[in-house]
Amino acid sequence: MTFTIPAPRLISPDSVPALRWGIIGTGIAASFVRALHSQTAQRAVAVTARDEVKTRAFAEEHTIPVVHGTPAALFADDTIDVVYISTPHPLHHDLALQAIAAGKHVLVEKPLAMSAAEAQAITDAGRAAGVLVMEAMWTRYLPQADVIRQILDDGVLGEIRLVRADFGFSMPVTPEHRLWNAELGGGALLDAGVYPISFASSVIGAPLTVAATGTTASTGVDASANLLLSTAGGASAILSTSIETSMPIEATIMGSAGRLDVLSPFFGPTGITVTTGSIGNEDSVTWRDTALEALHEGLGYQATAFASYVAAGLTESPVHPHHELVSVMATIDEARRQIAASAN
Repeated sequence: MTFTIPAPRLISPDSVPALRWGIIGTGIAASFVRALHSQTAQRAVAVTARDEVKTRAFAEEHTIPVVHGTPAALFADDTIDVVYISTPHPLHHDLALQAIAAGKHVLVEKPLAMSAAEAQAITDAGRAAGVLVMEAMWTRYLPQADVIRQILDDGVLGEIRLVRADFGFSMPVTPEHRLWNAELGGGALLDAGVYPISFASSVIGAPLTVAATGTTASTGVDASANLLLSTAGGASAILSTSIETSMPIEATIMGSAGRLDVLSPFFGPTGITVTTGSIGNEDSVTWRDTALEALHEGLGYQATAFASYVAAGLTESPVHPHHELVSVMATIDEARRQIAASAN
């Protein structure tokens, strides 16, 4: 009998409060604000970034009424409920702490910080202030993520034994580009690797051991990384990332009773295939997410979830809790350490 994939349990955008968002940065923020306005009841009401001309053009394009000259001015704006931080990674820690100190809820682009220690400081501050702190790991809030959680909770795959995931692309080496510049938080692990590491964490939890190999660019950042993670419960993960090699961008969860494949790109709204049964008697069923026209429209799901958590008075995401934010950064810290050590 073919397994029936459960339907995703979605939060209606109209069922949550319409929060007022302040935006810091104008990079990935363009895709986020577009999804915010087209897919949710949330609204961006103010923006700030380094280049005033570009920031004003951004505000006009996205119908954002207020442009602030500095992050401090945005934090002091009483009309703002939430601050979305989409600056280069090294600025996340200080900006998040300033926003929290101003009493704002905070959504920080991935990675949350540059280290586990910084992630711990941010989450501790948010909890102490009673405000919600989330990393913008939008994968956790997609319909397929909820479907995967239901399948895992129901034990359809049996005992989970291995997770595989990858995210890599080929990027020309340009020393001043943020991906290749250590001062701007460059490297494969912080930019792309956080996705497969976070995916593995969502399935098997924090690793007991981390073994990493990789390559180092002439600029000093990690250009590629391959990780083998093992857990106390016996499950493992094999993860790969790169900014010098194109990869399939797929993820697979393997258990004693079945396998779940997440379609490419696994971090966006795509779909899953579940295969159960034994060799020669396997059944596979596929569910595809066709609700949205464009991949990054899926960024709206995390904004709706964020508003629902604010309404519930939460200080952390129930599907991406603070301890995971810290443990994922700890895994990245250790992988970066091992790769840097092998290069010396």
